[in-house]
Amino acid sequence: MFSFHSARHLMVTGLAALLWGAVAATAHAAEPPLTLKAAVQQGVARAPQLDARAADTAAAREESARAGQLPDPTLTFGLSNFPVTNPGAFSLRSDGMTARTVGVMQTIPSRAARDAERGLAAAQIDAAEADRTATMQTVQERIADAWIDVWAAQQKRTVLATLRSESVLAVQVTQARLRGGEGNATDALAARAEAASLDNRLEAIDADLVAAQAGLQRWLGPSVFDLAEAPDFGQLPVAADHLEERIDQQAPMQAWQAREQVAQAALERARAAKHPDWSVTASYGRRAPGLSDMVMLEVGVSLPLFTRNRQDRGISARQAQWDAVQADHEDARRAQREAVTRAVATWQGWNQQIQRYQDTLLPLDRDRATTALAGYRGGGTLQPWLDARRDEIELRLSYADALAARARLWASLAYLLPSEVTP
Repeated sequence: MFSFHSARHLMVTGLAALLWGAVAATAHAAEPPLTLKAAVQQGVARAPQLDARAADTAAAREESARAGQLPDPTLTFGLSNFPVTNPGAFSLRSDGMTARTVGVMQTIPSRAARDAERGLAAAQIDAAEADRTATMQTVQERIADAWIDVWAAQQKRTVLATLRSESVLAVQVTQARLRGGEGNATDALAARAEAASLDNRLEAIDADLVAAQAGLQRWLGPSVFDLAEAPDFGQLPVAADHLEERIDQQAPMQAWQAREQVAQAALERARAAKHPDWSVTASYGRRAPGLSDMVMLEVGVSLPLFTRNRQDRGISARQAQWDAVQADHEDARRAQREAVTRAVATWQGWNQQIQRYQDTLLPLDRDRATTALAGYRGGGTLQPWLDARRDEIELRLSYADALAARARLWASLAYLLPSEVTP
């Protein structure tokens, strides 16, 4: 049975829920709009890819700490001078030279081999750090692209939403003329269809906005973001000629420098194989009671005498690999220079086109649509307004696409020198 206490409990619970919702809404409203710079900083702090690359670098450092160390010694057990034929076969006491031995053997690689191993480990640290730098640039650009996707969808909605009131006005004018006996049903239906078509466009953009928000949430967490004003995508944070002059310092190219270092270190290790390695063995032999025990000390050295088909082949192979890395590095350098030059030229072209949109194309199409609607209200036909309207919608969408394309190119150029750029 429903009691007074139950009613009071429900009321208190409901009030608490309302208060919590109000507090959450107030907290959300108090959050400052999300700038592009803040989005990149927050996304980088949360990016698991960078954690993975940091772990790779830590692993390379751990490997470097043990590089060039002496290998572990080897403990040996055995029998020496053990008879296997008569007289006294298979007896530990029949021959005075028989001894049970225990010993330690230590291999000592050449100094050149150990230095080469240390050099290779250091090069692998540089390679891991270069990989992290390249990953950082990729993550920054992808976060910026996600922010720009949301911003671009909002721009599209803004440039089309301003036309909504004119669609409503056109519908009202056609209906008024129809009621006054001056218009016709075809014009009224056409105006309504045009308004419905614009609504469809706006709903599609709203869906794109939700999808773009999901892309940004992939980096920043499950929140709905109010974007701050966009930076000036018409100005690069680093001069274009500065980018083209510093190709090798750009994040995608640093991995190639590290690869060259690794290939050079591998070549030095192959060359070190021509230096002899040493070994030292010490053993203790226990003989039968009444006989003295014996100690043995041996020093061994490897003899790289037949290097033509062994060490020299390895050196030639590592030399060829180093040459290949150098050639690939030069090709990547040329490709990066081409990509930067193309991106800068395309970005500059978008600047000019966007300026033409703003100064000429958009005002002309707006005047055309306004004049056509005024002419219809003055007794003219509706078709000129319908044509102008459709052209203006397409032009505004093209303008929004141009803004997004320029912004994405800006992002691709802005983070090429991540240590210096702070958009």
